[in-house]
Parts: sequence; C-alpha cells; structure tokens
Amino acid sequence: MEGALPREQVTAQVVNRKSKYEFLKATSIIQESSGRRTPRCPHFGVCGGCLTQHADARTQMAAKQRALEENLARIGKVRAETMLPIVYGEEWGYRRRARLSVRHVASKGGAMVGFRERRSTHVANMYECHVLPPKLSALIPPLRELVGSLSIPDRIPQIEVAVGDNAAVLVFRHLLPLTDDDRRRLEEFAEGHKIHIWLQPGGPDSAKPLHPAKSELYYDLPEFGVRIAFGPTDFTQVNHAVNRLLVSRAVRLLDPRPGERIADLFCGLGNFSLPLAKMGAQVIGLEGSRDLIERARRNAAANGLVAQFEVHDLFKKDLSAFGRFDKLLIDPPREGAIDLVKSLPADWPRRIVYVSCDTATLSRDAGVLVHTKGFRLVAAGVANMFPHTAHVESVAVFEK
Repeated sequence: MEGALPREQVTAQVVNRKSKYEFLKATSIIQESSGRRTPRCPHFGVCGGCLTQHADARTQMAAKQRALEENLARIGKVRAETMLPIVYGEEWGYRRRARLSVRHVASKGGAMVGFRERRSTHVANMYECHVLPPKLSALIPPLRELVGSLSIPDRIPQIEVAVGDNAAVLVFRHLLPLTDDDRRRLEEFAEGHKIHIWLQPGGPDSAKPLHPAKSELYYDLPEFGVRIAFGPTDFTQVNHAVNRLLVSRAVRLLDPRPGERIADLFCGLGNFSLPLAKMGAQVIGLEGSRDLIERARRNAAANGLVAQFEVHDLFKKDLSAFGRFDKLLIDPPREGAIDLVKSLPADWPRRIVYVSCDTATLSRDAGVLVHTKGFRLVAAGVANMFPHTAHVESVAVFEK
C-alpha cells in the first residue's frame, strides 16, 4: 500500500484495480509506525524518483531483506543457511547516475527538468533533488533556464547525469541540430559550473563530448588499488560508495585463490573482474556488449592486470567453449540468468556468487541451482544500493 508502513493503521483509497488485486494509497495515518519519519525532499509525493522517504533506513532495509527471504521461499522454494548483515551506505547524495526528463511547458513557466511524476508521464516541477550529489541538485534551476534559452527547448527530451570520482557529465539528448549559439551557451554553462557537457543526437553510441573536448570519467576501488574508466552512457552502478562495499563482499565470498579459473559473467567494465584478477585468479570476463568488453580490456591494461575479456551472448550460449571453471561470479541484468544456470555441467563450478538487482529472478535461478544442479544456498543478503526506492540489490552464495 502506497504511503503506509508495516504495522500501521491507516485509512486508504483504491487508486487502481486489477482482476485479482487492488492498489491502495494511504490517505491518513491512524497509528504510526516507529519507523516513520518526515520526508526530507519537498517534492516527495509528487516526484516518482523516491517512494519511501517516509520510512527510516532500518525500516526500508528490513522490508528489502524480507522481500528477498520471501521470494526465495515462494519462488525458488529455498532458504539461505545464513542471512548476511545488511550493507548500508549514505542515504542522501548517493545517486551517481540519473536520467532526467525534460519538457518545455509554457504554461508552467518554461522548461522543467527532473524525474517523472509518480504514476504519470509528466515531468515533476522540481527545483532540487536530495538523492543527487549536492552539486548536481543545485544545477536543476539553472538547467531549466539553460534549456529554455536554447533554440530547440521542446526538442531536448532528456539530460543524462553521470558522475565519476574525478568529474561530472551532463549528456544532452537533442532531436534536432543545435545552432552555434546553442553550443556557445552550453559551453559557457559547462565552464561556469565546472561540469562536462556531452551531446547525444542519436542513440547512446552517438554521445560525444562538447566541453571540455577531452572528457573522461573514472571511479576507484581503493581496497583493490583498481581504477575503472567509463563513459557517461556506459552502465555503472548508481551508488558508487555501496558498489565499493558490494565488490568487497562479493570478492570475500567468492574467496579467489591464485591460479583458480574464475568466470565473471555479465562482466561489464570489469567491476568485479579486475579486483578478482588483483587477487591472483585467472579471470575471464564475458559480456554481450562489444563496447563494454573493449573498455574492460583497456581498464585491465591501464591497471597492469592480466585478465581475458570476450564477447559472449550469455542468454543464448553456454560456457563450454571456455573450458572448466572453479568458481563463477554472476551479475546479470534484471532478466536473471536462467538459461545459463540450467546449462551448468554437473562437475563444476564449486562455488557461485550471484549478484542481483531483482529478487524474483534471483529466486527463480536459485531454485534451479539448489533443486536441479546440486548446490546449497549458503548465504544471502541485501545492500542499500537504492535508498528511498523499492529496488533491491542482493548477493547470494552457492556451493556444491
């Protein structure tokens, strides 16, 4: 129920009906939970970016852990032998990636920049955002003015935000060509606010830096002495601080030993591969995106690490072409890795660490690993990767 917390008594109204259930919204609170707090953001309730600011961190994370446990039991028919301690992180200013919608609405004073309204395609009328880094939150009002000053304010549908440890980038998606005056205004904005601006006239591959001409991003994993370069449209975790903690946990759980053959599946830029290689393992990273594989190879070289990266469609092909592995790290997209886990041979690997952004597909795949492939679900837990949202990041460990 939207707006209500566990064990609260509320009055509510139906906001949407389905054939077998209804969506409710709390209209008043009769008896409050001890976990309730006043939302920090003035746009809470209208903006769809955050849905649970009215719950404190412990209440939010207890609900996410409960969701993981319940899905494992209901969908996978499995139970973890140990529940890992929750990985907490900063609640505010954590969001290093965001896709801000842009809409020019003359009746509301011009351009609006922000997340979409809750249950709506309209752009929320925002002037600040507490989950963005403070510097980026402060740019929302000047961005509104900037978009309104351009020659095509109604043909800029989004501004993508990407923040590294060294710089922040705004990627302007534009559906029509920009004028020389538009480019000048954008360059002046970049210079004045000490931010990088890229332009994207087409798909993600069309994104190129405008100012400065040389624009690079990276994030560090200090525990492993690894630096990972990335482009502003590449996939990286939203929360870099929690990503550091999650990588640390995953590597400890996998326990790589020198000489072991380990496959990092859906490896992306090398977020897990490079720390595993740093520990002395023989690492092969597999990923369907050629661009990400090329960047992962460059990251390995830049860090002086030996790791193999290959393009491989993990939704259609098994791992037989790469030989036997002692251990696997699996970090799939939301769809999970059902075909992959079904194709695993009977005699390897000994251990799997599975990182997931969807407890339902993790639970489905866990059921196959436990009931069909002969693994034990040794441990599972959640990480606070997305505070104030319903998204759950989790990690699970399986052993033969």
